Amino acid sequence: MEITPAIAVTAKKTNWRWVICSLLFFATTINYLDRQVLSLTWKDFIAPEFHWSDSDYGAITGFFSLFYAAISLFAGKFIDWMGSKRGYLWAIFIWSLAACLHAICGWATMKFVGLPSTEALYSIKSGTAAALAVASVSVWLFLGCRALLALGESGNFPAAIKVTALYFPKKDRAFATSIFNAGASVGALAAPLCIPVLAKIWGWEMAFIIIGALGFVWMGFWNVAFTAPQDSRFVNKAELDYIRQDEEGESAREIRENNTDTISFWRCFTFRQTWAFVAGKAMTDGVWWFFLFWAPAYFSDQFGFASYTPMGQALIFVLYFIVTVISIFGGYLPRLFVEKRGMNPYAGRMRAMLIFAFIPITALFAQPLGMVSPWWPAVIIGLAGAAHQAWSANLYSTIGDMFPTSTVGTIVGIGTMAGGVSSYIINQGSGILFDYAARMGDAFSFFSFTGKPAGYMIVFSICAVSYLLAWCVIKLLVPRYKKIEV
Repeated sequence: MEITPAIAVTAKKTNWRWVICSLLFFATTINYLDRQVLSLTWKDFIAPEFHWSDSDYGAITGFFSLFYAAISLFAGKFIDWMGSKRGYLWAIFIWSLAACLHAICGWATMKFVGLPSTEALYSIKSGTAAALAVASVSVWLFLGCRALLALGESGNFPAAIKVTALYFPKKDRAFATSIFNAGASVGALAAPLCIPVLAKIWGWEMAFIIIGALGFVWMGFWNVAFTAPQDSRFVNKAELDYIRQDEEGESAREIRENNTDTISFWRCFTFRQTWAFVAGKAMTDGVWWFFLFWAPAYFSDQFGFASYTPMGQALIFVLYFIVTVISIFGGYLPRLFVEKRGMNPYAGRMRAMLIFAFIPITALFAQPLGMVSPWWPAVIIGLAGAAHQAWSANLYSTIGDMFPTSTVGTIVGIGTMAGGVSSYIINQGSGILFDYAARMGDAFSFFSFTGKPAGYMIVFSICAVSYLLAWCVIKLLVPRYKKIEV
């Protein structure tokens, strides 16, 4: 009789999967902090020093997205080959190193153009040949750092989605994904509170170094904490059974194929499920990257609130606070459809994604209501961003539903490539559009707006309808759940 309590304690399910999820969350937070350093320092700190235009910044962000897209095509395969533990360690090491290397771009620019000090960079008159030389050299140096950053960061989501598929049953994957994916929002939320302050006090170079160093700390925790659930000393049988509940009724051969037998890279392109994921990423990722890269500049350009001012920080903070809070609940919605309505996971995700697809339509009102108060665009962009994150969490989870775990990284990499291409198009195009609109002034108009505000209105309109169009394409390609056979 005395052993009954011990049996009860032994039978109690451990929750190590949530510890792993928290590490994915922190990795994604660091990932987005590293990306945000440039967007929060270029307008008010870097551009005056290097004489950048909107087109220069658009070229840098666009190239980052394009290179990120190209390398992502193979990053997922690399993660599948290397494994989640070692692959993730390599990815975050490379991107953290790259983040720190941005800090030497100013020194390297001075050496290349033959200037003795930072003050000499500032003193060059804008529009001169010397200013053009400084801008060109600095842009190329930043492009090199962004390429290395993209190389490392391309491994984050394939590794994280692969780990989620390994540690969570299908019904929990969207929720788990929404939690770690909220790291993107938290990173963007924390960034305006700390990065401009760091840049203001110690210089923009130290902002890159301090934020970049966080990744090296994370590597230590990951190296200790992560193993496959069946090999982890922190996962008991009850939790392992919970994780593997989807395998009930499957043969040993099917379980082995799901966990070990990968689908060849080129064969992945023969499945409609792959193209549905590609379409979903290609038509919506650019929207998120536009909000992420251009929101600080938008509030500075349109309302005069620089990123280091209290009002500028407050606007960005509110925007990403909305994204963070709402997006997590969005990942829980499909679980309600599965458990309360009896829908299969894919049908539940598609129902939830349709709801999320309607929310970005509010972006049509961001620019008009901005004439009333800058808080309106902050709230509206926050809602659209939250919808994107909830949409993205469910879109990622469809891969774990239909593809074997051993191939998840490859499919995510292919889709991320498509998302990176769309990000390149919207960021490069936005920079060119905004410069053109500013030059044309009143001669350039759209929906009663003129000049640069008209340019923003055009991009907001594109963002507003992207998700509904993407949902229709996904539904057309994969109308109902169908598991891929190895």
